[in-house]
Amino acid sequence: MYYPLFPENSDIFLITFILSIIYYFNMTFFTIETERLHLRKIDLEAYQYIYEHFSEKELSEFLGINTPEKLQKEKEKFKKGITTYNKSMLLFQLLDKKNNKVIGGCGYHTWYLDHARAEIGYALTDDNFKRMGLMSEALPPVLDYGFDKMQLHRVEAFISPTNNASIQLVKKFGFVKEGVMRQHYQKEGQFENSEIYSLLKEEHQKR
Repeated sequence: MYYPLFPENSDIFLITFILSIIYYFNMTFFTIETERLHLRKIDLEAYQYIYEHFSEKELSEFLGINTPEKLQKEKEKFKKGITTYNKSMLLFQLLDKKNNKVIGGCGYHTWYLDHARAEIGYALTDDNFKRMGLMSEALPPVLDYGFDKMQLHRVEAFISPTNNASIQLVKKFGFVKEGVMRQHYQKEGQFENSEIYSLLKEEHQKR
């Protein structure tokens, strides 16, 4: 007996299916190239597609996640919403040029659209690539993109007072310390302070 792949009179379903396949195999990403890295931009449209269409294995590989627990946490974030009417995000995945492996990320996870400001975050998820100066290589083009393409006026960084490497990184690119946010975030059940650093557009343009 013949069983059609699609129900009868399902032209819309067929077209949607074909378009999704075409999109999957032709999905392209804006990429910035540095000496050792490819910075692959992931915006809300890309997030929407990969979370709805990728298998868990594909999603883990794409996001550079190596444990089921971390993957579940990311899926929960997506389910609860990664944007609101006045707040969004934009991330650059860091890929090693040699093998195209995702080794970290750098981007704007709290982007206030109405106020032209965003909080920057960054991390290397593969220990083999730490202490090689890769974040110093990635941060300048991400800042350029934020101020030039996203039209940001201000970029903020909230950093633990004990994270000296991160503090030195932002200072290297002109961030100015503004003060201390008392008991600003919770870590392992304990509230801890954050130092707040910022960089304004005109300051970045002078460098």
